[in-house]
Amino acid sequence: MAKKSISEIVTELALPIVEDAGCELMDVEFIKEGGDWFLRIYIDKTGGVTLDDCEKVSRAVNDILDEKDPIQHAFYLEVSSPGLERQLKKPRDFEKAIGQLVEVKLYKAVGNTKRYEGELVAYDGETLAIKTENDESHQFTMDQIAKVKTLIKF
Repeated sequence: MAKKSISEIVTELALPIVEDAGCELMDVEFIKEGGDWFLRIYIDKTGGVTLDDCEKVSRAVNDILDEKDPIQHAFYLEVSSPGLERQLKKPRDFEKAIGQLVEVKLYKAVGNTKRYEGELVAYDGETLAIKTENDESHQFTMDQIAKVKTLIKF
C-alpha cells in the first residue's frame, strides 16, 4: 500500500471538522514557499465562507494536528475560501462550474495560443469543452490542460 501524502492525511482528519462547521472541504495543499512550509485548507459553503468559519475550522484542525502529529516539521496553517476565481482540480469542481466562465491554460499551444477563455459547457472526466464569446467551441483532453480556473468579469 502506498504511503499517504501529508495532504491526504490532513484531508482525512479535516473532513469531519469542516463538515461539522457546515462547510465543504474544497482542497488541501502542503507546499514549501521560500524556506517555509504552508498547510492550506480551502473551505466553501453556500452563501460564502465567513472569517468565523475559517477560525472555527482552523482551531479544530490545529487541535487534531497537535494530537495526531502527522507533520514532523514546522509549518503555517491557513484556512480560507478558495476565492471567487478558483482553480478547478477535482471532477466535482468541473461539474459544479458548468455554465460558468473559465480560463483554460494548456501545456502546449493549440491554434497558436496556450490560453482560452469561455463558458464551460461540458466535462466528462477525460475532456472538457468551452464556448468562447464569439461562439467558437473548443474541446481539450485533460492531459493537454495545465490549469483551469473560474473567472469573474466586472
